[in-house]
Amino acid sequence: MIHGLDVKGVLKDKQTRCEHYHLDVDIVAIKFKCCNTYYACCKCHDEDVDHLAEVWEKEEFENKAILCGACGTELTIKEYLNSMSSCHYCNAPFNSRCKYHSHLYFDLKRIED
Repeated sequence: MIHGLDVKGVLKDKQTRCEHYHLDVDIVAIKFKCCNTYYACCKCHDEDVDHLAEVWEKEEFENKAILCGACGTELTIKEYLNSMSSCHYCNAPFNSRCKYHSHLYFDLKRIED
C-alpha cells in the first residue's frame, strides 16, 4: 500500500519507484485501464498479468489514473499530461522522459482531433 492505495509491481520504496525505474523523479504510478489497477510502470504490469495493456482514450482523460508518489494525490490524466513534469499539488518533480512512453498508457494521437 502506498498512500492508502494498492500499487503493484516490484517496488523499491513508498514513492512508487520500482526495479525498472528508480531515479529520484520516478514517483508516478499509473492506473491501467484494462485492470483498473495501479502499477509502478508498464513493465511491472506486463510481468504481473496475462493480458495486454489498454490505453486510456481521450474522452477518458478526466479519470483519476495517476498517483503522485510524493504526496499521494490522484491526478486526472489531463492534469498529468498538462503538468510540465511536476505534481500540481505538491510540486514534486516527475520524470520528464516518461513522455517517450506515454503512448503505452494514453491515446495521444487523438488529442489533436
